Amino acid sequence: MTTPEKIAVAARLTQLRLAMREHAVDAVVVPSADPHLSEYLPPRWQGRAWLSGFRGSVGTLIVTADFAGVWTDGRYWTQAESDLAGTPLRLMKLPSGASTLYIDWLAEHLRPGQCVAVDGEVLGLATAGLLRPALASRGAVLRTDLDLLDAVWSERPGLPTAAVFEHLPPHAASGRAGKLAALRAAMAGHGADWHLVSSLDDIAYLFNLRGADVRYNPVFLAHALIGPARATLFVAEGKIDPALRATLAADGVDLAPYGSAPAALAALALANPPARVLLDPRRVSWRMREALPPNATVLEALNPSTLAKSRKSAAEAAHVRRAMEQDGVALCEFFAWLEPVLADPLRAPLSELDIDRRLTAARARRPGFVSPSFGTIAGFGANGAIMHYHATAAAHAIIEGDGLLLIDSGGQYLGGTTDITRVVPVGAITAAQRRDFTLVLKGLIALSSASFPLGTRAPMLDAIARAPLWAAGLDYGHGTGHGVGFFLNVHEGPQAISQTAPPEPHTAMLEGMITSIEPGVYRPGRWGVRLENLVLNCVLDRA
Repeated sequence: MTTPEKIAVAARLTQLRLAMREHAVDAVVVPSADPHLSEYLPPRWQGRAWLSGFRGSVGTLIVTADFAGVWTDGRYWTQAESDLAGTPLRLMKLPSGASTLYIDWLAEHLRPGQCVAVDGEVLGLATAGLLRPALASRGAVLRTDLDLLDAVWSERPGLPTAAVFEHLPPHAASGRAGKLAALRAAMAGHGADWHLVSSLDDIAYLFNLRGADVRYNPVFLAHALIGPARATLFVAEGKIDPALRATLAADGVDLAPYGSAPAALAALALANPPARVLLDPRRVSWRMREALPPNATVLEALNPSTLAKSRKSAAEAAHVRRAMEQDGVALCEFFAWLEPVLADPLRAPLSELDIDRRLTAARARRPGFVSPSFGTIAGFGANGAIMHYHATAAAHAIIEGDGLLLIDSGGQYLGGTTDITRVVPVGAITAAQRRDFTLVLKGLIALSSASFPLGTRAPMLDAIARAPLWAAGLDYGHGTGHGVGFFLNVHEGPQAISQTAPPEPHTAMLEGMITSIEPGVYRPGRWGVRLENLVLNCVLDRA
């Protein structure tokens, strides 16, 4: 179906191709990324969605003179088919665990001498490590100095301007000076005297600061460079008030303009002895790596803060429990409203949007609530089978008749982050729906009650939740669980309970980690079932 938005997508692609011709570019790659390789993006870096019309949170757009396509995984295929229908774009389905397949496609379709443009500011260093040799093998040229979005997106949003605030005791259980001291000890263990951090949740954690630059995520745009004695936070001027600036300075933290980070990295050429810089290639952009001087030794490893923030202290875990209790009260209030409404045959029309509004209002009445932790997924009937469905004013369902209502929601509280999924029966429920619900519940219980050796790689646990479903010939196309932040991102690592995640050493399950468990069954066009709780890793003494 052709709509004004789909017509606009075609016009934007035409504009982009004109800009490509002007700059002698044969292919453009637009990833779902910002300069911090975030999962959730500020509006300024939602260019892939703007160009393609595909609103899913994960996908890569490639445009050539005669082709335009979006690569995304199975979680988003149903949504992408709908979003891309009626546009000149093709859906390129990524098989499970093949997130960089688009690089192979590029290499196969390029001729020697052709030019590929990717904005180096949003190109991940690890991805660049795959893309550059693939293009070189075809004799193609990679340009990372062009941001062609600026050439075609006349109303492109600017940088967010929300103020940064301090995450204070009692909720902040550890001080920033102590966190920086622990970080420097970890740096020394890697043989580094400098450490570049670009990931927003790591920065917010390290400096006990929070912001509102990314919807649902209490983070702010910044880079950080931690040196032997002091740390520099690169953040837009005006976002940190004078009083907080003085507090940071007393803790050994200096401020510099957001855009000055590359120049500061280049200045490490003067370091004596030569700088040894630790960075995480999966959390740093190619542009930032390129700014480092040739005489610097680059040490690639997981950000030490990523592991540190994943292991909640006893005090942090206690705060999260209290946040979960408040969240539970909000959910009880919500369900106390919903059940009689659903039972009333004379009720006014009830939509998926009403579910979102009521849930958010119930949470907003709880102490310490800041915002939802992600966009509520309220999917009735067939919409529940769309894994990352989001109701909009233009496209949503009325909750009527018989079916299942899947509700996946969460909240950001000063003392923790929540994420929970429940399924509500509406009207008469079939035996098949009961069976699906029971199998998913069995998977949730199995993994929630599992014991395993300390340090077990998180991906190895995935099969425990799937086993009851596998026994019935069923499966689901997403991971079973993800780490959850402490008044930070609802998705965090390093642990990921997923059959497609490599069981690398940094995925070890350790004491204090909070992880979701969320198995599901999806019947396209009919219904979906997903149940989700958060669990805390505890060490049991059974000697």
